[in-house]
Order: sequence, then structure tokens, then C-alpha cells
Amino acid sequence: MAFFVLTSLVLVLGLRWIDPPASAFMLRHAFNVWRLDQTPPYYQHAWIDWEHIPSSVKLAAIAGEDQRFPRHLGFDLIEIRHAIRTYREGRRLRGASTISQQTAKNLFLWPGSGWERKAVESWFTLLIEILWSKERILEVYLNIAQFSPGTYGIEASSRRYFGHSAGELTRRQAALLIGVLPAPGTYRLDRPSGRLQRRAEWILDQSRRLGGEAYLRRL
Repeated sequence: MAFFVLTSLVLVLGLRWIDPPASAFMLRHAFNVWRLDQTPPYYQHAWIDWEHIPSSVKLAAIAGEDQRFPRHLGFDLIEIRHAIRTYREGRRLRGASTISQQTAKNLFLWPGSGWERKAVESWFTLLIEILWSKERILEVYLNIAQFSPGTYGIEASSRRYFGHSAGELTRRQAALLIGVLPAPGTYRLDRPSGRLQRRAEWILDQSRRLGGEAYLRRL
């Protein structure tokens, strides 16, 4: 346990300044594709620095995924209470993961559920909240999130589906990209469904309701 704690501390602290070349999810994907004897590249990924990511993309991520991101310490207790209440009412248990939790899961862990994995995810979430800035958490999240099968990060996804760097994304394109994050294997960016387009419109509306790009000053 002491070895795990020390190793995780050193790892997370180092990644405060070092850009991760891959995530646990990317490596798992690459291994599964490699077992099928496919030729590389096994996935598409490209890093883009914080200062080159448009404010519209950062705001869309917060509006669509975690509107209390600037204020919480990794866990949105309000959303957790809502999820528990709806579950007790007999409805499906919905997710209440924050951007910080998703970053910890995608970067260090594996898909799936289970209390053991959730406990490790919570530990890494606390570490990145304590050791990283909010800007760094969002930067890493946007660079490692899966936007479609085999495509990770906002830069690679922008190049693949819109033909240009993420730095040139319009607000509408940013909202479409963020809109797929709940289910990157279901939504299609090459042929956006009506459902995805409605979700993109909702993200744009929520971005305005948050106060626009001025909301980013809270990070």
C-alpha cells in the first residue's frame, strides 16, 4: 500500500508538467487491436497545448460534462445526491462523474465498474485535484478523451472529422465534438444524428447560460 501511494504521488506530480504520450484506455485499445494482427497506427491521437485550445471548446466541455467543475474538489456531491435519489425512485442509476474523475479513469485505469476500481479512481481524482490546476485537468481531459472508436483527444478528432486543427474549431463544431463524449461508440461525427445535433444545441445554450467564455476565469 505504501509503495502504491508513493508511486501514484510521483506519477501524478510528474504529469503536472509532462504531457502524457498515451492513456491507459489508449494502451488497452492498442493491445486489443494488436491481438487481431492489425497494422499500426492502432489509434489516432495528437496533443494540443492549453493555449492553442479555443475557449469555446473549453467552455463546451464544462457546459456539457461538468458545470460545477470550477467549484468542486473532484466530486460533484449535488449530482451524486440527484443520482441516488432517482435510483431510489426506481429509475436507472445515472452517472455523476466529473471531468476530474473521467480524467483519472481514462489516464490511469480501465473501463468497467466495481467498488475496487471506483476506490482507485477516487484516489487518483483527489491527487490530480490537489496536485494539478483546473486548467491542467481540463487540458489533459480534452487531450485523452475518446471521441470515436480509435480516435482520442480533441486535436486528432478535429483533424479527422473537420479537416483542420482544434485551434480552428467553430463553436458549433466544438459542441458536436463534446456532444459525443457520453457515448463515443454510439454517436457518429461523420453523420451527426438528430439526437447528437440536439445535444450540441443544448451545449451551446448551456454555454451561454453559464455566462459565455468569461466563465473560464473561474478556473
